[in-house]
Amino acid sequence: MNQTSWELHCPVAVNNDSPRVMLAHGEGGRMMRKLIRETIVDILSSESLAEMDDAARLPAIDGPLAMTTDSFVVSPLFFPGGDIGSLCVYGTVNDLAVSGAKPLYLTLSLILEEGLPIAVLQEVLQSVARAANQTGIKIVAGDTKVVPRGAADGLFINTTGIGELVDPVPPGPQALCEGDELIVTGPVGRHGIAVLCAREELALQPAPTSDCGSLVAATMQLRHRLGTRLRTMRDATRGGVGAVLHEWSESSGLTLAVNEKDIPVSPDVRGASELLGLDPIHIANEGTMLIAVESGASEDALEALRSLPETQYSAKIGTAITRQATPVTITRMFGRPQPLDQPQGAPQPRIC
Repeated sequence: MNQTSWELHCPVAVNNDSPRVMLAHGEGGRMMRKLIRETIVDILSSESLAEMDDAARLPAIDGPLAMTTDSFVVSPLFFPGGDIGSLCVYGTVNDLAVSGAKPLYLTLSLILEEGLPIAVLQEVLQSVARAANQTGIKIVAGDTKVVPRGAADGLFINTTGIGELVDPVPPGPQALCEGDELIVTGPVGRHGIAVLCAREELALQPAPTSDCGSLVAATMQLRHRLGTRLRTMRDATRGGVGAVLHEWSESSGLTLAVNEKDIPVSPDVRGASELLGLDPIHIANEGTMLIAVESGASEDALEALRSLPETQYSAKIGTAITRQATPVTITRMFGRPQPLDQPQGAPQPRIC
């Protein structure tokens, strides 16, 4: 692979004469202010950013808040189904939404590598603006740094998100009880496989596509429909559904038993996983979550989720049971439960 991260799948036409990021763009002078005003602020259309103050001034909120932060170093910057711009917004917004919060404010810190074409930065920022507009979150503060060639891979982004917790807030995985039902909101493993195939330039047809997207509508629908019958929600990012199951088992002290035949997997992800020797249940998602509901509530939850296009393939995949010898079991094709281990390392680095 000889292409840099921003060249792979980049939708922008770039040549040797294209304007590029220079070290002077990060040194606080005229060039930096011009880049911020004419590229970043113009594209993001944020009143708070346009004020160019040291801190955003936000209105008072009557109630508890949720806050999260994340860094995005995905390679390549553009992949089938998304890019680092949409990924950084959806990833942060989803963390707030599954925690029971309405997303309100977002900060955006850009670390730019010297030589990155300005047109590539503009394309990413336009994607940020679209995702922020779709999810209703406001970008209120930011930062820009430029590092020398070779010190980054084109562009890294750090975000911080703030949301308002709205009752009833799901109590969390420690509230899981025996008999609670487990639901996944769509085919698993799409994001990790899409990024991996793009980075390694695997010419699979059709090319696997990421599920990179918002979970705000789905979480609101679930909370409205189920109320206190909703135990917990979690977007299944790094480590996939398997990692979430292990975390919930540790928090609740229960064994979580799932059935492989019930876990939705798209044909392209299944084929790529078999080719690469990966288990889809351990592969990252970016618009798919695992939820737990009290016994008997799964039909209501599935009806609510399947009414939305982004979660129309939701499925019940298992149940919480009395603690067994292993924290998570999976019943595969031979019909007997067997332990589902956690991966020891990261089979797909730099997927978010």
